[in-house]
Amino acid sequence: QVQLVESGGGLVQPGGSLRLSCAAFGFTFSSHWMYWVRQVPGKGLEWVSAINTGDGSAFYPNSVKGRFTISRDNAKNMLYLQMNSLKSEDTAVYHCVKGESGDSSSEPRFEYDDWGQGTQVTVSS
Repeated sequence: QVQLVESGGGLVQPGGSLRLSCAAFGFTFSSHWMYWVRQVPGKGLEWVSAINTGDGSAFYPNSVKGRFTISRDNAKNMLYLQMNSLKSEDTAVYHCVKGESGDSSSEPRFEYDDWGQGTQVTVSS
């Protein structure tokens, strides 16, 4: 029943921007942490952003901090990832991931539950 559908991927030049979207179905979206996780060749899986269920606080690894912004619209069951200043090393398949439930967790626990199929992001000149 849970379904996560990503969109917005594509080819972009280094330094460019892209916004990914994820439409969520089949669960109480607002009650779950949400994540963007990418599959990078040679590195496997790498989380790139997390957003909590309470105040919408966001978390990022150093690799994307300052360049990526995660946001959510609970009224529309939508998750977004704004990616700026893209680099070639950002090339990956980006997945929208449903995470742990909870209204006021302070830190992400990376309890990945359900995954979208992913959308390809390619950063190349």
